[in-house]
Amino acid sequence: MNAATLAWRALRHKPLASSLNLLLVAIGIAMMTFILGVSNQLEEHAERDAQGIDLVVGAKGSPLQLILSSVYHADIPTGNIPDTALAALAAQPLVKAAIPLALGDNFHGFRIVGSTTALLDHYGARLAQGTPFAQPMQAVFGARAARETGAILGARFAGSHGLAAGGELHEHAPYTVTGILAPTGTVLDRLILTPVASVWQVHETDPDEQPAVPAAAPERELTAVLVQYASPLAAISLPRWVNGQPRLQAAQPAFEAARLFNLLGVGIAVLRAIAAGVLLVAALSLFVALYGALEERKTDLAILRTLGASPAKLLRLLLAQGLLLSLTGAALGWLLGHAALGLLGWLASMQELNLQAWRIAPGEAWLPVIAVAVGLLAAALPAARAYRTDIAATLARS
Repeated sequence: MNAATLAWRALRHKPLASSLNLLLVAIGIAMMTFILGVSNQLEEHAERDAQGIDLVVGAKGSPLQLILSSVYHADIPTGNIPDTALAALAAQPLVKAAIPLALGDNFHGFRIVGSTTALLDHYGARLAQGTPFAQPMQAVFGARAARETGAILGARFAGSHGLAAGGELHEHAPYTVTGILAPTGTVLDRLILTPVASVWQVHETDPDEQPAVPAAAPERELTAVLVQYASPLAAISLPRWVNGQPRLQAAQPAFEAARLFNLLGVGIAVLRAIAAGVLLVAALSLFVALYGALEERKTDLAILRTLGASPAKLLRLLLAQGLLLSLTGAALGWLLGHAALGLLGWLASMQELNLQAWRIAPGEAWLPVIAVAVGLLAAALPAARAYRTDIAATLARS
């Protein structure tokens, strides 16, 4: 009978202790798998959504809030800026592209974003159905927005006031669906895009928003402008110029995203430390279990020696028990970690995190190695004791 079979039978002899050790290893590996998966995929999503956007210009306030609201569409804007800011930015020789954004309404929780077709080009979006918007009150749905709302070409819909579902409907100014985008894997998938003029038209013609006394031509506003540099020199001078304007603020996505992940990194580091602590407890528990089993079964091991088992076979037997528990726990933990990742992705689906349950994160290949190390370290001392078993003395005491 080989060492693996003997190890399996020995573990079955102590089902409660074996299950506890297995569970501890599984929890530690599951936590590490989950943490690696979430942190890696969130960073990838953040980089993909902000790719090619060097600067965001918006109203003064929190730079991080400006980035979250205008690049990731995960927060409320800091305010509005005059539409003349777009022309001023476009006229700057250091600006390669300036894409306007106008927010304020939603449709079933999906943001209606006034912009230009340059935003579609920026993300490399292509139409799965229909045509791009060409005039006010035409709308193009992102893939997820279309799927969740059931939008079809030619359908008419009214936006709701605000960036969350449940606001007052703008029934006086319905949109017409002219296109549906193919999935891009970016924030574009959960947006509804329309010309900036649509957003202005909805609010300028809303009877509930009209002043009692007609005023002169209203000041038109934008929420933000996404800027792409024409030269690396722009990173030095353009933000300074923008911040010098009375109502404008410049925020750099790369810097703010790094700051955000540094803040999140503290929590991730704590979770990693907890996972490492669980694995350490698992190693200690496994060591105690194997050492206790060795003390209880010294006579059995001595009999095995008299039947011809070599010291090396007893060594392999104890090491095999540690490896069997740690590798089984690692496999179970890997499955639990990815299942938790899928559950989080489902719970956060409206934020379009797109967390893929079974995607392997960099560094995840080291988890089985860590599990093997835990098993071997826990079994090393009991295995060495088994190797040095004195047959005569043990049988004499029994």
